[in-house]
Amino acid sequence: MLAKANRLRTADDFRVTMRTGRKVSTGTMVLYLKRDLDSVQTRFGFVVAKTVGNAVVRNLVKRRFRALSHQNLNAFPVGSSVVVRALPQAGASDWNKLSTDFKSALARAFSEDKQA
Repeated sequence: MLAKANRLRTADDFRVTMRTGRKVSTGTMVLYLKRDLDSVQTRFGFVVAKTVGNAVVRNLVKRRFRALSHQNLNAFPVGSSVVVRALPQAGASDWNKLSTDFKSALARAFSEDKQA
């Protein structure tokens, strides 16, 4: 479980991260990464729409993304804001596929961030 300090909570936080952050897509998700030098915590937000599946499936996907974020919390630079938006394929994917996609999106976001 992510601590309260590690969660994006307001719509403005989500909006700013998704509009101005670096965008990386995989088959199951779109990851938005924004560096915020004013923040001292890495914060995560999750968007799982009804196109992913029914409530049970959406909650399962959200729990899996939360667990992946918690596992990889130290991989993100301090002050990062991250929004993970689930794509419809995420509902049919297992843990291993989501984990692989999350790690590859993370690696691509950091490689693009270093090039810029």
